[in-house]
Amino acid sequence: MNDSAAGRGGPATGEGTRAVRAGLPEPVKYEPTLPGPVFAAHYHLPGDPTGPYAYGRDDNPTWTHLERAIGDLEAPGQDGVETLVFASGMAAISSVVFSQLHSGETVVLPSDGYQALPLLRTQLESYGIEVRTAPTGGDTQLEVLDGAKLLWIETPSNPGLDVCDIRRLVEAAHARGALVAVDNTLATPLGQRPLELGADFSVASGTKQLTGHGDVLLGYVVGRDAEDMAAVRRWRKIVGAIPGPMEAWLAHRSVATLPLRVDRQSGTALAVAEALRDWPEELGVRYPGLMSDPSYKIASQQMHRYGCVVSFTLPTRARADRFLGALRLVDDATSFGGVRSTAERRGRWGGDAVPEGFIRLSVGAEDPEDLVADVLRALDESAD
Repeated sequence: MNDSAAGRGGPATGEGTRAVRAGLPEPVKYEPTLPGPVFAAHYHLPGDPTGPYAYGRDDNPTWTHLERAIGDLEAPGQDGVETLVFASGMAAISSVVFSQLHSGETVVLPSDGYQALPLLRTQLESYGIEVRTAPTGGDTQLEVLDGAKLLWIETPSNPGLDVCDIRRLVEAAHARGALVAVDNTLATPLGQRPLELGADFSVASGTKQLTGHGDVLLGYVVGRDAEDMAAVRRWRKIVGAIPGPMEAWLAHRSVATLPLRVDRQSGTALAVAEALRDWPEELGVRYPGLMSDPSYKIASQQMHRYGCVVSFTLPTRARADRFLGALRLVDDATSFGGVRSTAERRGRWGGDAVPEGFIRLSVGAEDPEDLVADVLRALDESAD
């Protein structure tokens, strides 16, 4: 899988230890623990191009360290797993979809997934690929799976936070000859490991909690089949959807603190969700870690942590806007997973099938008591 500590057959380690050591090269005297970013469009290449680095669109040493690190977290101890990094989460998604599907074939997408998926659907259909959709909750994608070449799962779904049974869907898809890709962005590798549940691909936007500082665009694909991943790599080469070395280096630097951030943010997200659940108004709070949540039973069976995103619905668009304006510790911004809490009214983008007052709140690393107090105060001040 890689030549980092976990991949060299060293002793079994916990997630925190893996994260701080993941992807690091063998120590060299007087060299930094994590080598700096390599800026190179080309490399010295006498003779036949048999070495690992020939041209900057194909490979880069900084990518290699990051890819090994992500592989250590997404598929610890699994042999034959390959990781590829991309310029963004959508670049990673596109690489899987367009490298595995051909005209006349069928893909199943979630109808309640990331807002760019409708754009993806339009493009796929223009290439003669049939697209079927079904909601994430209740494993309803099973109902439209017959004859599909690829099943795309997003669990928890963004922004509604529904959860499906990955293992069940994988078994059904494989029995029908379909590949399965799981968007693991909301869960992160510390919350959920799709390959361990049987999926063929784990795909994520590293822009979100993996890097966690709101300053990097990145995506990745982890896969278990060499031929399938060769097609993904070929697609990356064709479209040139590669990350910059600085972005890759920043991402690798951030991986070391991922367990700390995920634990803090998940714990605080549960505290916020519980406070919203107990608010006098009915807010339709969703968080997979709430025991009262419709997704809790399945989530508790396949997730190790429940993520940093909480969703709820205020009665009107105006109320939602007042609530967002009253927050002091939460930025009104899109995306999620950063150390600074953000929230937004998702309906403003027009791509999600949610009510006008639907709020997606991404919980950061602030003190839990401070954040809960700020959210409850803003709810009170924004009331009619």
